[in-house]
Amino acid sequence: MLRRTFVSTGGLAAGTAFAGPLGSGGGLAVLSGPHGPPGSPDANGVALPDGFSSRVVARTGHRVGGVLWHPAPGDGACFPDGDGWIYVSNSEIPLLGGATAIRFRQDGSVHGAYRILSGTDLNRAGTATPWRTWLSCEETARGQVFECDPYGVRAAMPRLAMGRFRHAGAACDPVRRVVYLTEDEPDGCLYRFVPSCWGDLTTGRLEVLCATGDEGPVTWRRVPNPAALLEATRHQVETARRFDGAGTCHYSAGVCLFTGGNDGRIWAYDAEREWIETVGTGNAGDAMELALVGPDHTAAPFLRVEGHPSSEITGAALSPDGSRLYFSSQRGRRGDAAGTGGLTYEVTGPFSRRPR
Repeated sequence: MLRRTFVSTGGLAAGTAFAGPLGSGGGLAVLSGPHGPPGSPDANGVALPDGFSSRVVARTGHRVGGVLWHPAPGDGACFPDGDGWIYVSNSEIPLLGGATAIRFRQDGSVHGAYRILSGTDLNRAGTATPWRTWLSCEETARGQVFECDPYGVRAAMPRLAMGRFRHAGAACDPVRRVVYLTEDEPDGCLYRFVPSCWGDLTTGRLEVLCATGDEGPVTWRRVPNPAALLEATRHQVETARRFDGAGTCHYSAGVCLFTGGNDGRIWAYDAEREWIETVGTGNAGDAMELALVGPDHTAAPFLRVEGHPSSEITGAALSPDGSRLYFSSQRGRRGDAAGTGGLTYEVTGPFSRRPR
C-alpha cells in the first residue's frame, strides 16, 4: 500500500503543508512544479528530483538545539523569526505528547530549540494561524485544542469552545474566518469553529457539516455542547455527515481538502458553493511517498522515503521564503510501533516559489 503524503502547491503559503496526508498554514511563499520525478535514494534513504538534497535535522531521543527531540513527530509548521525561521512539530505519543520548536538562522543552521507544549496526549493534528500561533490538537476521545506560542514567550492555552473529540486535522480559512476540524472516528465528522472575534479562539460557535447524500450540497448546524465530557461531540447533531476516520486537512483558495482516513478518499469541501465531493484517493502501490498537489487537485510524486516499513510522512512545512521543505518520518527506519525512532528532514533545492 502506498503511504502517500500530499503537499499542496496551488495557493499554499509557507507554513504547514498538505501533509499526514494533509495540513495547512500561513506565510509568504508557495511551491510550484513540476520538479521532475524522484531519482535514486540518497544517503538518508530519500529519493528526490535532480538538484534537490536532504539532511536529517532531528532524531527522536537525540539533542537538537539543546533539547531532546520528541518521539513520533506529527504535524508541523514554519514561522518567520527575524532573518530566520522556526519549525514547530507535534508529538503523537500518549500522556507526554506536546510540541517542540526548532529555531533556524538565515543560513539554515540551528541556534536553539524549546518545548512550547507539554503534558498533553497524542498530539497529532495541528495548524498555523494567520496571527502566528500554533494549534496543537489531541487525538483522544475527549481531546482538546491547545493554542501555542511558537516563539516560546506565552503559555499554551486550551480552547474548549473548539470541541472535545478525537482531532485528526485542523485548517484556518481566513476569508470566512473559521477553523475547519476533522475527527478520527469510524463515524467522524467535519466541523468548523466560528470564533466570536477572529484572532481570539477563546469563545465562538462550533458547527458540524450536515448533508443528505454522499456528495452534493451541505448545511452547517451548531453543536450544542462542544466541551461536554459525557456526550460525544459527533452524537449531538443527528443529521451530521459521517466520514470513515477523517484525516488531516488543508484549506486553499476557497476549498477545504481532507482525507477520508480508513477508506483513503480525498474530499473537497467547496466553501463558496457549500458543496462536498470526492476528488481522489491516496492509496496505491507500496512506497512511502510525498506528492505535490496542484491547483486542479491532481498529484505528482516529489520524494520517496525507503527503508521505513512501518512509518508515515508527517509535518511537511515550507520555510517562510519557500526555499526549504521540512517533514518527518514518524517512526523512522526502525518502524517502532511505540514511535521511538522518528526522523525529521530538511530538503533544499530549486523550488519554484513566489516572491515575498
